[in-house]
Amino acid sequence: MLALCAATAAMAQDTEPSASSQVVRQQGGATDMQFTFTESQLGEDDDMTQNVILISSASDLFASQVGYGFSAMRFRYRALSQKYNDIYINGLQMNDLESGQFRYSLVGGLNNQTRSMEASLPFEDNQFSVSALGGSNNYNFRAGSMPVGHRASILATNSNYVLRGMYTYSSGFNQKGWAFTGNLTYRWAHRGYVKGTFYNALSYFLGVEKIINEKNNLSFATWGNPTERSTQGAATDESYWLANSNYYNPYWGYQGGKIRNSRVVNDFAPSALLTWDFKISDKAKLTTTFGGHYSMYKSTKLNYNNSDNPQPDYWKNLPSSYYDVEDPESNSEQEYASWVNAYEYLTGSEANRQINWDRLYYSNTQASAQGADAMYFIEAKHNDALNLQLNSVLNLELDPMKHLNVGFGLGTNRGRHYLTMEDMLGATTFHNLNTYAIGTYAPTSDEVQYDLDNRDAVVKEGDVFRYDYNINVNKGTLWASYVANARKIHFTIGGRTSYTDMQRDGKMRNGLAANNSKGKSGVAHFLDGGGRASMSVNLGHGHAFSLGAGFETRAPQASTAFAAPEINNDFVTGLRNEEVFSSQVSYQLRTAWVDLSINGYYNYMQHVTEWQNFYFDDINSFSYVSLTNIRKANYGVELGARVKITSWLDAKAFGTISEAKYLNNANVRYQNSTSAVYYSDIVMNKNMRESGTPLTAASLGLSFHKSGWYVELYGKYYDRIYLSWSPCLRYTATGKTVGWYEQTTVDENGNIVTETDVPEQSKGHGGFMMDGSIGHSIYLKNGSMLSINLSVTNILNNRNMVTGGYEQSRSDYTSTRVVNDDGTTTATMNNARIYHFSSNPKKYYAYGTTGMLNITYRF
Repeated sequence: MLALCAATAAMAQDTEPSASSQVVRQQGGATDMQFTFTESQLGEDDDMTQNVILISSASDLFASQVGYGFSAMRFRYRALSQKYNDIYINGLQMNDLESGQFRYSLVGGLNNQTRSMEASLPFEDNQFSVSALGGSNNYNFRAGSMPVGHRASILATNSNYVLRGMYTYSSGFNQKGWAFTGNLTYRWAHRGYVKGTFYNALSYFLGVEKIINEKNNLSFATWGNPTERSTQGAATDESYWLANSNYYNPYWGYQGGKIRNSRVVNDFAPSALLTWDFKISDKAKLTTTFGGHYSMYKSTKLNYNNSDNPQPDYWKNLPSSYYDVEDPESNSEQEYASWVNAYEYLTGSEANRQINWDRLYYSNTQASAQGADAMYFIEAKHNDALNLQLNSVLNLELDPMKHLNVGFGLGTNRGRHYLTMEDMLGATTFHNLNTYAIGTYAPTSDEVQYDLDNRDAVVKEGDVFRYDYNINVNKGTLWASYVANARKIHFTIGGRTSYTDMQRDGKMRNGLAANNSKGKSGVAHFLDGGGRASMSVNLGHGHAFSLGAGFETRAPQASTAFAAPEINNDFVTGLRNEEVFSSQVSYQLRTAWVDLSINGYYNYMQHVTEWQNFYFDDINSFSYVSLTNIRKANYGVELGARVKITSWLDAKAFGTISEAKYLNNANVRYQNSTSAVYYSDIVMNKNMRESGTPLTAASLGLSFHKSGWYVELYGKYYDRIYLSWSPCLRYTATGKTVGWYEQTTVDENGNIVTETDVPEQSKGHGGFMMDGSIGHSIYLKNGSMLSINLSVTNILNNRNMVTGGYEQSRSDYTSTRVVNDDGTTTATMNNARIYHFSSNPKKYYAYGTTGMLNITYRF
């Protein structure tokens, strides 16, 4: 299947790859299916960013399979964040300097351009970098490296989009040394798999390359992917039960009888790069690339002001807010009657479970008639960024068995973050006031002003309000790697050092930080670096053994470095470099009939900084939470095996049993939008797990390939899927309020240890899934070919498997919180709520049966 989906291009600009790195051409790597997955199922959505690492390997069977094989469950390689996976195009690093992540939407729809890729796993060498903890990929966007000819395809699916048309033409080099390539792709869905969603995206690519002489090549490429799409919201199991569907979406409703979604993403990042390839000699080559992109990301959201929450699945609307389902004996007849009324209302009509847009417009019209501000409105969060990068790499062949690679990179990023009024939903007035702080401060005080330089500003549609600031990041990196080969031993060592600085530049003078919000903050400077080494030994008769280890420090990401960037210029307290130790041991067996890979790995991280911003419903406020001094460990075993039963039938197995957990209780410091006060505490997060990926995943199947046909069928099993844990449910102050049970014991060293019954992390249900695919290639006259590929995911239609989700950041009780003179806080529990937030996390479920039919004509 992978071979049929891939092009037959060669990486013309590369010298011979080293023994352990690989150039992905026809099999594995950036296949059409992998990128179809990323562009249709991945989201950079506001609340739940689901990132992925598209890895590949010609030598490691596990890595070659998991990119697409486990995609239906949003599997992440070794449970790592995408910031640990480095992505390059023509040697130019493309990871965002603010978050460290690479958004695959940047190359969405460019499946034909992303086929040619050099990939390296964490302890493999390559010619463009020191491989990252989550591996590194380098895509080749040179026009002269694209497969010559025309390629037209149409794809039909029932995923987030339903149709995709793609056309690519590449000329190859003409007699004057010019090569041209272009691509147009369009993806569309009036309704995606989930009701209330749509998809509309156009992708383009234009590349040109010129052979100046036998030593010099210049290539230029520009591309973009303007996209408009609506999103799906997570919901509780109760809401899914009421809707009789695990794909209930609370983000849409009817307006004038037509469907309207409140969460719409507009995403466009026009990009360009210029590459100079200089062949110094037969043994030396210099590749220099300059490029950048300007990303424009906007995501809308329904909000409210001095009114009830308009979300149809708001907890007060649910039957369990009236009746304690966990303790039925405690309920009265009236509470049961209220449960019945709520149940009958929500199950009586689909419209009752969705946003009532007509009601919102009516309420706003009535408020405007009385001179009041909009009660409901659509706001738009913007993240715009100008990113410029320069990378240069020198590849030296010291002798046929030794290679040296040296490179540097310079990058700068100017990211603007602001909020605009998208739609006032029929209202005529709205003021730029911090209504969350009213109550803590008087309505006429400076503290409730979002912009003191424009007091009581009236906001119109399209205006910026609430916050407006830039995050500026500069980074420089120097690296080198050395590769040596003996008869049976392959050895590689690499190291890097980096300098990073970051700064906030506020454009509004927030009343909660009148002297510390507008203008530039101080500059934080970080110097980091590290190295890794590996050795592979050929034991003979197809057996090989390899060992790798590394240590590095990493500057914190600017996206986690500021305490409350929407309010002030403060950096996170105790901000420092993250320290990472990594190791791996592997065994491989390759014979004519058996291909086996077994990996064991251990990654340890300390001084990790994480940051969250969420709406804290307990206090009707946004909360800005910094978690510092975190220690983590990721470890596990990976298996990949292929057994050739006959010349045309293979049995394949791959899977992992892993762990990815927090090792200690972290420091937490947070500020709420109700006041200018910071709170410090300890969050009891020890033994929490990384969320949103199965920690146990396995696949077993058969692959038939004969006479231009291929058929594959796999059974897959997923387990230990954890949901994103809520810090505020585990503050020690929360524990004191609710009276966590404490037990004092003595450990083996005689130390007194206090154990508490901290709420366990919420989990999602795993299970079994079956996937299959069939395809055929028909060779026509004049070298043309027609390929027909059909893949079906979740054939058995298992709709009960959770792909991710998060705990609700609200307590099961009401409380009164008091700030003491020393800055600490105390809280007392007033009343337990009937509704149990701790038992009702919000989840996403894997899609049921989905199919993908792709027809490609090459000529």
